[in-house]
Amino acid sequence: MSSVVDRFIRYVKIDTQSDLDSESFPSTAKQLDLARLLVQELNALGLKDVTQDEHGYVTAKLPSNLDRPDLARPYPLRGTLRSASPNPLRVPEGAGGDQDTRRGAPAIGLMAHMDTSPDMSGANVRPRFVEHYDGGDIVLDQENQVVLSPSDFPDLKKYAGQTLITTDGTTLLGADDKAGVAEIMAALEYLANHPPVRHGELCIGFTPDEETGRGVDYFDVKKFGADFAYTIDGGELGEVQFETFNAARARIRIHGRGVHPGTAKDKMINAALVAMELNAMLPPNERPEFTAGYEGFYHLTHIEGTVEEARLNYLIRDHDRQKFEAKKVFLEKCTALLNLRYDSRLSLEISDTYYNMREKIEPVMHIFEIARQAITAVGLTPIIGPVRGGTDGCRLSYMGLPTPNIFTGGHNAHGKYEFIPVESMEKAVEVILKIIELYAEA
Repeated sequence: MSSVVDRFIRYVKIDTQSDLDSESFPSTAKQLDLARLLVQELNALGLKDVTQDEHGYVTAKLPSNLDRPDLARPYPLRGTLRSASPNPLRVPEGAGGDQDTRRGAPAIGLMAHMDTSPDMSGANVRPRFVEHYDGGDIVLDQENQVVLSPSDFPDLKKYAGQTLITTDGTTLLGADDKAGVAEIMAALEYLANHPPVRHGELCIGFTPDEETGRGVDYFDVKKFGADFAYTIDGGELGEVQFETFNAARARIRIHGRGVHPGTAKDKMINAALVAMELNAMLPPNERPEFTAGYEGFYHLTHIEGTVEEARLNYLIRDHDRQKFEAKKVFLEKCTALLNLRYDSRLSLEISDTYYNMREKIEPVMHIFEIARQAITAVGLTPIIGPVRGGTDGCRLSYMGLPTPNIFTGGHNAHGKYEFIPVESMEKAVEVILKIIELYAEA
C-alpha cells in the first residue's frame, strides 16, 4: 500500500464531522483527534514549529534548503517548466513571507481541512477497495440496495481498470478533504526521505470546520508565513481552480397562529404552509439540481414546521457578485411580501460566508499558472473551471493569502456514493511535488 493510501485509510477512520449548529470552535471536539495525530506525524517527519493551537489549527514548517550548493539538480520528477507570468515570483503586498532570505524562492503554503461534511455521518467509516474496476455497478450495501452505478455517475467510466476506494454505503468516505490531508503528508514524507531534493520554505496548515464556512475564522495568516498557498481540496483528477462561488446562508423563521381547525376561518395562520408558499416563490430553475458551470442557485438545506412555527435554511450561491447580491435581495422581497400578507410573522437573517476569490488571485496569476503547468508536467490535462462550492482559500485570499485550489481526485463528496481512485491520489502527490520543484528551480 502506498504512503498516501495508507495515510488516507488511517485518517478517514477518525470521525471528524463538523456541526453547522454548534457555536463552539471547532464545532466538534472530535476534529481534534485527527489534529493530534497529524501533530505526531509532522514531528516524526522532522518538520519545524509544529503546533496545534487553541482553535485546533495544525501548522508546521519545512525550512528552505536552497542555500545548500550540494543539493541535487534537477529535481527527481521529470520536466522543467517556467511560469508564463511576466513577474513569476511576484508576492502580494502584505503576504507573510520574506523572499530575500530564501534567495528568490517564495514560501509556499499547502493546506487542507480536517473536518467532514455535516450532511452525512463520518462515524465508523469502513472504506472498501475495488481493484481493477470493471466499469460496471458497484454494490456498496447489499441489504439496503445502495449501488454506485455509472448510469447515475458517468465519471466512473473514466477509471475502468483502476483501484477505487468507496464507502460501504452507510457513511460518507471523507475524501473531502482527508484525501488532501493525506496527499500533503505523503509529499512531505517524500521530501523527508529524499534530503537532496531542493525546495523552498513550505508552510503546512490543516484547518477544522471548513465545511461550516468558519474554517479560517481564527487563522493567523501573518504567523503562517506563506507568500501564497494552495488548498488541496478539489475534485476529479486534473482540476485546478481560481474561481469560487460568492456564498451566503439564509435562515427564515415563521410564527404561525394556531386555532382549532373547526373555527379557524380568517384566524389561523399555518406556519408550515407559509413556508411552502415562500419556497414556491423562488425560481425552480435556480436549484442545485438544475444548474451547472457559472449558474448560481438557492439551495434549501433544512425545513421543519407545524401550524405554530416553521423554519427554513437556504444556501445562496453565485459566481457573479451582482447576481449574488440580486439573489439575496429577491429573497428579502419574497419575505417582505409574505409579511404584508401574514401580519409580519416572518423573520429573515442572511449572512455572507465567503466571496469569489478570483479578484484576489488575478493580480498574482503565476500561482495558478504554476499549478496548471505542474499538472501538465505529470502527464495530465488540466481541468480549469469554477469551483461550484468554496474552500478555505476563498476567505484566505481576502485575508491576504491568495490560495487557488487543486484536485484531490475525489468524487461525489458529502454522501454515501463518494469514491476516490488510488491513482488519482498518487498523481495529486506528484503535482504537489512538481509545484515545489518549479518554484525551487525558477
